[in-house]
Amino acid sequence: MEQPAFLFTTRGTKELATKIAEQYGQELGKLKVVEFSDGEYQPAFEQPIRGARVFLIGSTFQPSDNLMELLLMCDAAKRASAKSITAVIPYYGYARQDRKDAPRVPIGAKLVAKMLTEAGATRVMTMDLHADQIQGFFEIPVDHIYASTIFVDYIKSLNLDNLTIASPDMGGAKRANNYAKYLNAGIVICHKERKVANQVDNMMLIGDVKDKNVVLVDDMIDTAGTLAKAAELIMSKGAKSVRAIATHAVLSGAAYERLNDSMLEEIAVTDSIPLKNTSVSKIKVLSCAPLFADVMHLVHSNKSISSKFII
Repeated sequence: MEQPAFLFTTRGTKELATKIAEQYGQELGKLKVVEFSDGEYQPAFEQPIRGARVFLIGSTFQPSDNLMELLLMCDAAKRASAKSITAVIPYYGYARQDRKDAPRVPIGAKLVAKMLTEAGATRVMTMDLHADQIQGFFEIPVDHIYASTIFVDYIKSLNLDNLTIASPDMGGAKRANNYAKYLNAGIVICHKERKVANQVDNMMLIGDVKDKNVVLVDDMIDTAGTLAKAAELIMSKGAKSVRAIATHAVLSGAAYERLNDSMLEEIAVTDSIPLKNTSVSKIKVLSCAPLFADVMHLVHSNKSISSKFII
């Protein structure tokens, strides 16, 4: 008889984890976090997990406390003799630091991978990494889920004629091309120039969008500067409409204001990161909970997850 798995969550991801647990078919496990007056905290499992498979759910968005809490939970599970420890990380923070692109800088994505492994994680499950090669930073299995499973159905439900998929930068061209091929749509690319991080200095459009309904595809929205500028450029070139889909709603700084004031008709994101501001009506949240719950069931049963990869 298959031994049941246990699901636990960090405090920052409790809303999503609760949905995942409901879809999985069981309640979240009992875990308490003791907080000390200096800000230090200590998670503790309040039920035996010896010899069990545990799923520790936690997106590592800012502040870094979310990452630290997940690491402490991994260590606690290891010391409690859990047989298998899967770190379920819907949003993998520090993923943009995936290479040494300047002198004397860290490779943050690699460092986080090492910390998770050292803390006791025996498997990692995540969604839409900023760069696919981050999987190679781990010496343990990585289940890299694609949000296209969610977004493709959403795009189809819009019933848009003259559909064109757009990438807001050159780095996302492969992702946009995969969507375009699957949906039998055209593709355009925005080429941007930056002198400093989070600030676009210049942008040009490669391709034709006249009389097209355009959907911008990205893995995350941070300050929303690129997305807002891309939407403005696309509409200035004669597009009928422009929307956006992005897996991770980081939304820092003035992002909410930029999106609200932008030419975008709608922005669809997943709930891998909880929204700090729910008053922007343009933002539509699509839950990734059913997807993660399905993959977790398959992993626990030692079954293939290839059916969950659309593009």
